[in-house]
Parts: sequence; structure tokens; C-alpha cells
Amino acid sequence: MFDEMMGKDGARPPYHAIERWLKTVGADALELKRLEAETLFRRIGITFAVYGEGGDPERLIPFDLIPRVFSAEEWRTLSRGITQRARALNAFLHDVYHRGEILKAGVIPENLIFRNAAFLPEMVGVEAPGKIYSHIVGIDIVRTGPDDFMVLEDNCRTPSGVSYMLENREIMMRMFPELFAGGRVLPVDNYPDMLRATLEDVAPKACRQDPTCVVLTPGPLNSAYYEHSFLADQMGVELVESRDLFVDEGLVWMRTTQGPRRVDVIYRRIDDDFLDPLVFRADSVLGVAGLMNAYRAGGVTIVSAPGAGVADDKAVYVYVPEMIRFYLGEAPILKNVPTWRCSDPDDRAHVLSHLADVVVKEVHGSGGYGMLIGPKSTAAERAAFAKKIEADPGAFIAQPTLELSTVPSLSPLGPSPRHVDFRPYALVGKEIRLTPGGLTRVALREGSLVVNSSQGGGVKDTWVLAG
Repeated sequence: MFDEMMGKDGARPPYHAIERWLKTVGADALELKRLEAETLFRRIGITFAVYGEGGDPERLIPFDLIPRVFSAEEWRTLSRGITQRARALNAFLHDVYHRGEILKAGVIPENLIFRNAAFLPEMVGVEAPGKIYSHIVGIDIVRTGPDDFMVLEDNCRTPSGVSYMLENREIMMRMFPELFAGGRVLPVDNYPDMLRATLEDVAPKACRQDPTCVVLTPGPLNSAYYEHSFLADQMGVELVESRDLFVDEGLVWMRTTQGPRRVDVIYRRIDDDFLDPLVFRADSVLGVAGLMNAYRAGGVTIVSAPGAGVADDKAVYVYVPEMIRFYLGEAPILKNVPTWRCSDPDDRAHVLSHLADVVVKEVHGSGGYGMLIGPKSTAAERAAFAKKIEADPGAFIAQPTLELSTVPSLSPLGPSPRHVDFRPYALVGKEIRLTPGGLTRVALREGSLVVNSSQGGGVKDTWVLAG
């Protein structure tokens, strides 16, 4: 198992400063600082909701004080691979909603797309501004060795968590300013400016002035509402709900105290099904009637585009390396985790005979739910999952149980290794913008591989060193 801080000969070079800091501060002082950080997060109001729980479902995501560190060289490799993947995914989305060349070439099975719940026939032939469909691409990356980075999955709809990336850094700088005094840690605080620039890049053809951008939220009851309001505030744009918007003559307007104001770009944080009750779910009170007609007519840009979720389906994920070769003519820089599609008879047979060794995931699952972690499962759980797979093979994929890298994290016994993953955020507009950092999620339970906050995971500040 690869530990990102400690090697055979002591701390690896990117972590030399962290090693000195841990020895200087000591375990007792770190525990006091951890409690201080928790108080700050609670005061700021950074919580998330866990649906289906009784009582008050609002929780703090545990924040681990020991940062995760990437060297400049490591980041160069990651940034090239992330950028490449974001380009290929957007090329794929434009293709499948237009000529479908990758399907005609037999690279991806047609039924995997056209029978996919995330594929929207309503988007066929719709020209997204700049041919960009996924404007914020969150790519989940795991590490298994010094040079072994692999993509676990892609998030092309509305990847969350960026507010934690920003707040984690703010808290660390407030509590440990000495760690940042040398200027070796690259900043992440320009992300909101980069996000706003990306939104303005994709203003619709009907926009004739400086674009007006808004963040569309389902409202305060949504689990990620803090992030919605945080990003709107940081970008200096309005946070709106459906009742604040209306469509008139192919344009979207926002109700204000000074009268209606034209809206050009909507960064939506609601699902496709709820966007427009005239096109999708008629019972939706979260969307805006007529929004899709305005979008198709070029009166407004929706970020990310409706139907972008077909690119982050876990069964489609298997083919992203082929997308890179097909659209870009390049070899993939970041590898996929080996994946078996249970819809394929041979793959399914392999998975069913190796349930004790693999991780099984629902194709449309998220948040760590709907998973079977084979080595941690019981015989009864494996038998129940086998029945689910046999009943609906296309709903599942499986991957090997990886030896995820570890990073020291605070525990009652002092700094102890815990498994991590990493979600950087690529912003796709006229150019691809990438903040040097991202969200590191950590499995705080000893031995656990599940990093999701809903399953007991926490977060860390992520450092990229200048070099």
C-alpha cells in the first residue's frame, strides 16, 4: 500500500515541511486546533443534509488538519490528464446529440446511449454555445503508487464539493499562517473568478451586453444549498429559485425590485427532470416553464447542458479512453480503473464468481450508496447483490478492490494513514481553466475505502507546490 507521505527512507520530498510541522506542533495542539476548526465550520454554516434520517439531518463534514500534498511535477501530469479528459467528454456529448460518429464507428454500443436514462432526446440537434455541454467537470481520481493515478469516475452534471476546497484552505490559512508564509503552496482562491469567467464565456448568441449570470438552486432544503449560496456570493451573482425567473418571448427574465432583468447564463444546481415542467416532469416546482424553448432558441445558456449526464454514466465511463483516441487522436494520459460491465455476459459471469473480491456499483448511484465492497461484505450481502445483478445486469458495473493510497490523518492514536481520493474541477469555456488543487476526501474510519461524507468520510486541504 502506497503512503503519500512516508516512503522507505522517511518522508517523501513534497511532505518534508509537513513532517517538520507535525513534530513541532504535537498531537495535543493539533486536537485543540481540530476542535477550533469544527467551531469555525459550524459558525460559518458549512453543513450538508443526509436525507432519510430522523431528527436534525444537518451535519458537518469532518475536516482533517493534515493536508494532502502534490509536487509540481505530479500536478503537471494530473492537469494534462484532466484537461484531456474534459475535452474528450465534451466532444462526445456534442457528437451523440448530433451526428453520432462514435456510435456509427462501433466504438460505443448504441443501446448504451439511446437507452440511457440520462440521454435526453429533447437535446438532439441542439447546439450548445461553443459546443460545450459540461462546463464544470469533476473527475474523481485515485492513486495506487508513486506514478499511478487512475480515474475512478467522471462527474459532468453538477459536481459538488468545491466550496469545501475553498473553505478548507481558508481555515488552514487562518489557523496555520506560518505554513503558507514561503509561498510554496499555490492558491485556490481564484476559483470563483474563474467560474464566473467560464459562465460569461458561454453566453448565448442573443446576449448583446455583459452577460448576466445567476445560480439556480432548488432552495434551502437541498443538501448542497450552502455551496449554491457560497458560490453565488463569491462570484457576485444572484442566487435564484424558480419563482424568481420567468420566460417571455424566448428570453429568461429575473424578477427584481427594479423590474425584470434579462438573464443570459444559468448555472443550475437542479436535476434535468425538474428544469422545465413543460418538457420534463409536469409536477416540478423547481424549474422554469418555457426554459427549454428559450435554451433551444439561443436565448439563454444552461450550465451544464441538459443531458450532459450521459457522459458520466458509470457504464459509459468504460469507454472514455476510446473517446480520447477517437476525438483527440491521443493516448490517454490518465488510465481508467479496470471495469466490468454487468450487461456483458462474460463480464457478468466474472463478477458473479468474484463478488468477494470486487466493488460493485450502481450505474446511476452516487454518494457511496448502492455499493457492495466485496472484501468487507458478508455471504448474505453477496447473495442479495447477485440477485440484483441477475435481475437488472445493465444497472451495475464492478471494479477491482484497489489498494488506495493513504495520507496521514488525525486519529485518537495520533496521525494514522487513511485512504483518500481526489476531485479536481476543470472549468470549460473558451479555454479550460484548472485551479491548482481540488477536493481530497478521506475515509476516516480505519481500513475503510468509502470516502463519501454520507458514509462517514471527511475532507482535507489539498496543496499543489510551486516548482
